[in-house]
Amino acid sequence: MNLIEVYIHEVTRRVPEKGRADIALELRSTIEDMLPDNYSEKDIKEVLGKLGNPATLASGYRDQPMHLIGPRYFDVYVSLLKMIVPIAAVISLIAMIAEYFIGYSGDEAILNVVLNIMGVGIGSIIEVGIQVFFWLTLIFAIIERTDKGKDQQPLTASLKKWTPDDLKNVSFIPKEKAIKKFEVFGSLMWTAIWATLYFYANQLVGVYESGGAGLEFVIPALNQDILLRYWPFVLVIIALEISLALYKLIKGQWTKKMVIFNTVLELSGTVVCIVIVSNPNLMNQEFISYMSTLFNTTANQFETWIVGGLISIYIISSAINVFSGYRKARIR
Repeated sequence: MNLIEVYIHEVTRRVPEKGRADIALELRSTIEDMLPDNYSEKDIKEVLGKLGNPATLASGYRDQPMHLIGPRYFDVYVSLLKMIVPIAAVISLIAMIAEYFIGYSGDEAILNVVLNIMGVGIGSIIEVGIQVFFWLTLIFAIIERTDKGKDQQPLTASLKKWTPDDLKNVSFIPKEKAIKKFEVFGSLMWTAIWATLYFYANQLVGVYESGGAGLEFVIPALNQDILLRYWPFVLVIIALEISLALYKLIKGQWTKKMVIFNTVLELSGTVVCIVIVSNPNLMNQEFISYMSTLFNTTANQFETWIVGGLISIYIISSAINVFSGYRKARIR
């Protein structure tokens, strides 16, 4: 079989069987018209080189594209992927944490529960990402193959052809003003961690000592009954933190409204923190005695240091957070 027949074979095997004969006849005629009289093998190679790769040539004879997602829909596909995956991951993480809290019976060590939440949470995020990627890719692959149009110009997010007027809708976000998705996941994870510490403080926060089976929890630092008196206010703070994180995910940048939201959250959290920490019965007396002896100080001094330190740290961190958000929102 000479080079011409091999080339025709490589093209026609990539197209539907029904039209192969006509395509082969047309292609052979085209090649012969391009060849000079008394052509040589060198002339054949030059002509075939001009026609190009058989796979590329065959794609022009196919009704369906040879790529999974072509240039017409690729930009829309990637934009949706970037938007849907983080939202789905956040919803999955919140649902998983809520399921653990609701189903917790108290039999398992709370430290193991926290570690399980972190491990399962990472696995859940990866699984959701894979699921979203698969189904979104499948949907766009089907759209690509059912679209009978020959125009391959990329579409905008509104599934329309691009025009200069679309530039009016483009918002430039400076790097310093943008909110990274990692920041959103970090804030949600931190909310889950401190909420766990709060509602299970008598099993998690305190003095640990080495035992035969590893670290053993021996003295709780806080009175759980006192903490649970403030649970409605704490739940409000948790809801506000989750709402702010989702708001950040949707907006993707600091705005004046977001700064106001963040300021209200920080002020509310500071007030709740001061009220809880200032309760004289919050800390376990056994824990205070143990730690004051360890640091060679009086019980009153140790308690004053802890209360003053926690309040100071919370106020300073809240002020820094508010100022940082305000500064970023002012960037043009």
